[in-house]
Amino acid sequence: MRWLWRIYRLLWRSDRVAMRRGLALSVAVLVAGAALLGLSGWFITAAAGAGLIGMGAVFDVFRPSAGVRFLALGRTAARYGERVLTHDATLRALANLRVRLLAGIAARPWRQLTRMRGSQTLNRIVADVDALDGVMLRLAIPLLAGASTLGLGLVVLAWLVAPVVALWMVAVLGLGGAAGLGVAARRSRRAARRAEAAMQDLRTRSMDMMRAKTDLAMHGVLDRAQADFHNAADRMEAARAEVDRAEHRAALALGLSALLAATGALGLGASLAQSGTLTPAQAALGFFAALALAEIFGPLRRGMADLGRMADAARRVGRQLDTATVSHDPANDECNAPHTRLSLLDVGWRDNNASASIVSGVTLELGPGDMVALTGPSGCGKSTILHLAAGLLHPTEGRALLDGRDLADWNEMDLRARTVLLAQRSVLTRGTVASILRVASPEASNEEMRAVLDAVALWPVLARRGGLQAELAETGTGLSGGETRRLALARVLIRRPAILLLDEPTTGLDPATARAVLDGVRTICPDSAILLASHSPVETEWVRAAGGSVMSIGKDRDF
Repeated sequence: MRWLWRIYRLLWRSDRVAMRRGLALSVAVLVAGAALLGLSGWFITAAAGAGLIGMGAVFDVFRPSAGVRFLALGRTAARYGERVLTHDATLRALANLRVRLLAGIAARPWRQLTRMRGSQTLNRIVADVDALDGVMLRLAIPLLAGASTLGLGLVVLAWLVAPVVALWMVAVLGLGGAAGLGVAARRSRRAARRAEAAMQDLRTRSMDMMRAKTDLAMHGVLDRAQADFHNAADRMEAARAEVDRAEHRAALALGLSALLAATGALGLGASLAQSGTLTPAQAALGFFAALALAEIFGPLRRGMADLGRMADAARRVGRQLDTATVSHDPANDECNAPHTRLSLLDVGWRDNNASASIVSGVTLELGPGDMVALTGPSGCGKSTILHLAAGLLHPTEGRALLDGRDLADWNEMDLRARTVLLAQRSVLTRGTVASILRVASPEASNEEMRAVLDAVALWPVLARRGGLQAELAETGTGLSGGETRRLALARVLIRRPAILLLDEPTTGLDPATARAVLDGVRTICPDSAILLASHSPVETEWVRAAGGSVMSIGKDRDF
């Protein structure tokens, strides 16, 4: 329960004013409901009694009628205000929570990110955050409002009716409601967890089938994938049915406790009315108030039925928040530092499970305007060196320094402001060309974006398709492989970093286009230090022609 308590505090602190007002309005809704039914019962009974004794002509029907209308309208208005305030504050808090979780994932070590499956991770975050809206809306606020209303009802009914009637109603409703909700929570906990797990499985399998339907059909396993999908759907429905049954049992238990409270209140009221302690109208007030107070448990039923799902989501989110710390050192705000230098000193790296190093003894230094091309057979470690230079891997031998400081000591934000990597497999988001480029530079102007697209020889292609407003599907669908690669390169160049790390930047381009793109890289980043991994003679010739050096990486390893 400590994880649920932590999420509750996080949501409450996100907008205390709105949450307090929403809680007050929620109490007002319950109080108005109890008062409305109680006043109506008193009014009908009192009017009937006045008619029986011949005083119907002088009985005041206007003020009770006005009270009934006022309570009915006030209850509707209070419910609307409570929903607006609490739902708006909760949804805004959950939106901020999603951002924090995604930022925490983005800050994880590179090798950990490469082992994550994007669709599963995103589905998990979405489902967990969606489950947490019930912490405030179906648990905390209804529980606090219900307890407050019961306490207020005890005081008011003891004053208007009789202390014994008030104590009976509150005791029966409180104990019976707590017992019914507790049993529902215990019986539905495992089912709620199974339903959530099956729903996640269903989402993942549906996405896999949509994305890989052709491959599954070609390998003859589409029928099996469809069977797994339907199996997940059946498991989800069965678990949800069990949760619904637990909720229905809770509703039955709460209904019985309300019936017992109302029956007891009626019996006690009738007994007191016969003895002359109460009037029949007061006895009716207690009976109808007991029926109305039972309403406080309605919003809690579903919350208790989903308690297992919410508790698991709160635990996962809470643990992620413990690691979702993205800090920034204002002292290092200077971006594109003109004298930034990258040094790799006898650097080597070995995977934890490997018996030998992928790379070893690499030494190089890059300053403003310097260029080095890494060459060698596939698997020799060129990409590993780029990842070491980018700070995505930490050397197991030697030191990797930026301006004399270990890369591991740099703040992530400051490091990325100076060092940018174009990986072999760069992913483009869905959207316009402008939105894709602004992922790297949110403040980039149209002129800056067109300049980098010109530099990578891509603007003529995009101009025919709508220019910066050309829409691309996920992963850049709509462009050829070479065009997608050049757009990813443009996204890197628009940062104009001090250190530019390029992993085979002209893959898939003909020699003429490759030379034009490389010249464009230097035009956009004239003072940047460039370290590139290359398989292409065009790239190595370009580096030599520009006065740079070529370093051969000789080990031939798969990694």
